[in-house]
Amino acid sequence: MVEATQRGGFDFLGYHFERGYRWPRTKSLERFKDAIRAETRRTDGRSLAVIVAALNPKLRGWYAYYRHSHWTTFGRLDGWIRMRLRSVLRKRRGRRGRGRGTDHQRWPNAYFGALGLYSLEAAHACAR
Repeated sequence: MVEATQRGGFDFLGYHFERGYRWPRTKSLERFKDAIRAETRRTDGRSLAVIVAALNPKLRGWYAYYRHSHWTTFGRLDGWIRMRLRSVLRKRRGRRGRGRGTDHQRWPNAYFGALGLYSLEAAHACAR
């Protein structure tokens, strides 16, 4: 038996439980990010539509398992995934580094939505 209301909490089945909240444990989140990194290499020659199509099943599956996580988890991950995709687009324009600054105006979030990118935050908002 473990008291889930104490600081420190505990990990169980990929979740971290602490003080009445749950979110993906750190190791699970890193494995998910590694899977996304493998699909969003900046030197990948595939079109962005193909990359998004390869990402969507991973995003849907991950969300299906972790949909009970605290709501702040999903917005941060969505932003991180879009940053990875912006860095791919940046590389194709001959620029270096992560997607930032004016890249958010050049490729807004709606741009990725139009490509069909599955949004964890939107899925969570619909489920609530």
